Amino acid sequence: MLLGRLSQISPHTEACLNTISRSQSTASIVVAPSVSSRPPLTRTTLNRVKSKPIYLPTTRHTARSFTTTVANMASATSFYGFETKDKKGKAYPLAQHQGKVILAVNTASKCGFTPQFGGLENLWKKVQSNEKYKNDFLILGFPCNQFGGQDPGSDDQIQEFCQVNYGVTFPVLGKTEVNGNNAEPVFEWMKAEKPGLMGLKRIKWNFEKFLIGRDGRVIQRWASTTSPEKLEADIMKELEKSKPAAKAEL
Repeated sequence: MLLGRLSQISPHTEACLNTISRSQSTASIVVAPSVSSRPPLTRTTLNRVKSKPIYLPTTRHTARSFTTTVANMASATSFYGFETKDKKGKAYPLAQHQGKVILAVNTASKCGFTPQFGGLENLWKKVQSNEKYKNDFLILGFPCNQFGGQDPGSDDQIQEFCQVNYGVTFPVLGKTEVNGNNAEPVFEWMKAEKPGLMGLKRIKWNFEKFLIGRDGRVIQRWASTTSPEKLEADIMKELEKSKPAAKAEL
C-alpha cells in the first residue's frame, strides 16, 4: 500500500517539493525517488522508519509556557509556593494565605453549576461567622473559559456578575486555564497531588473543588456535582484537626 501511494507522486508535485526543499534552511524535505530506482521496501526498512522519533512543532508561546510551568512546579512543594494573577492581572502570591485552610474552585458564570456561587458564598459566610475559625479559612475562585466557553467575559465582567447575582465576597481571581499547555501551574500541581477517579488528573468541568490543608497539601478533591453544602463537614473537620495549639499564658 505504501509503495502504491509513493508511486502516485506526479512529476509536477516532485518538482514543487524539490523547490521547497531547496528553500528551507531549517528543515529538509526528501522526495522519494521514482519507483524504478527505489530499492525494495523491506521489513527492515519499515522497522527503521518506525523507530525514528517524531517531533511535533511548537510555538515560542507554547514552549515558554511549558518551561515556566515546569519551573514553577519544580520549585514549589505546596499550594503556598505558587503565584497566580488577581482580578486586575497583577501578581497574586498564594504565600499570603499560608497557614489557612483553602477551598480552590475553577468557576464559570454561564454554566449549569453556576448557582454554586451562592452555595460557596453561604459556606464562606458561615465559617466567617465562627469566631474560632473566621481567620483560618478562605475560598478562592479561579474563573475558566475552557469548558463549553461558559465564562467568556472579561475579568471586570466576571467580577460584576459574581457580585450582582450572588453577592460574592470571597476572592475571585483573574481568568485562567486549568488544563493544557497554558494551565495555571498551581492547578497542574493540585491535579498531580490528588488525581480524580481512575487516576485521571484532568479537570473535567467547571466547579471542581480542591481542599488545601494548613500545610499546603491537597486534602480532598470533589467533582462539579458535589454541592458546596456537602463540603462543610470536611472543612470543619480539617479546621479543627489542624487548629494551632493555644499558647500557654505567662
